[in-house]
Amino acid sequence: GPPHRGGLPPADLALDYGVRLLVIALAAWWGSRWVAAPMRRLAGAARGLGPALREGAPPVLDERGGTREVREAAQVFNAMARQLQQQFRARTLLMASVSHDVRTPLTRLRLRLERLERPQDAALVGRCIADVREIDALVESALELTRSEQAQEAPRILDLAALVQAVADDRIEQGQALSCGWADEGGGAAAPVAAPAAATARVQPAALRRVLENLLDNALRHGTRAHLALRREGGAVCITVDDDGPGIPRAQLDAVLDPFVQLHDADPRRHHRAGLGLGLHIARDLVRRQGGTLTLDNLGGGGLRAQVRLPAAP
Repeated sequence: GPPHRGGLPPADLALDYGVRLLVIALAAWWGSRWVAAPMRRLAGAARGLGPALREGAPPVLDERGGTREVREAAQVFNAMARQLQQQFRARTLLMASVSHDVRTPLTRLRLRLERLERPQDAALVGRCIADVREIDALVESALELTRSEQAQEAPRILDLAALVQAVADDRIEQGQALSCGWADEGGGAAAPVAAPAAATARVQPAALRRVLENLLDNALRHGTRAHLALRREGGAVCITVDDDGPGIPRAQLDAVLDPFVQLHDADPRRHHRAGLGLGLHIARDLVRRQGGTLTLDNLGGGGLRAQVRLPAAP
């Protein structure tokens, strides 16, 4: 066309500005991605720091690449991770060593007390033995926490119906007041019918069994009987443990999952077993490692329900 006085024709001018804007936008997008990449790596490393410390290998960031600020942030993070790892190992070793060393004199003391045969001292000896057993139970709780933190079992696909039935059979053989059943897809009442199909999940079998044992211990400690049930719910498998105990005040349902939190029954006859309030905390920690959740809720007719929800295996 004819030349445009004072510059490019309008169409060419619009195309020129469009190309410039496109180049600037692409350059800005690439620059922002390049600048944000170190922060994304830092966020990912921080997100995986907790699980990595349990496995003994904290993430390490590259301290040589990027700007000066990025290199300094990587150096600070790596130093923090090393210090946390050292403290984590020292605490675990201290707890394990002290707990192990304390059990030896306690066992000797209990055996010596049990050998005393003077009738006039029988009541006193019985109380001393009960105290020793209570201290031993406290030590066992500390050791259980240490073992749970050091657990590195490889996960595998497991038939949860078989595991639930095996745990229930063991308890029933011991004469404990426990029943087991299966619930329908909608979460209806458990009934003695066939186990749900495809009730499988990728879990650590020994760790999940410990979770169920802890939940059953808690249910039978605070109630007179327990009910263990399994159901398939969409893309998840749910295991529930119900009891007929007093339940937990709603305001404290989350607090009892924290370590060293204990709630006592109003009935003093149930205060016969010692503990550090670690059972539910250990159970929740182990369930989280399986990619699941542990929740507590009071039942409508009285009692407590502990529910383990795990993602079903594809």
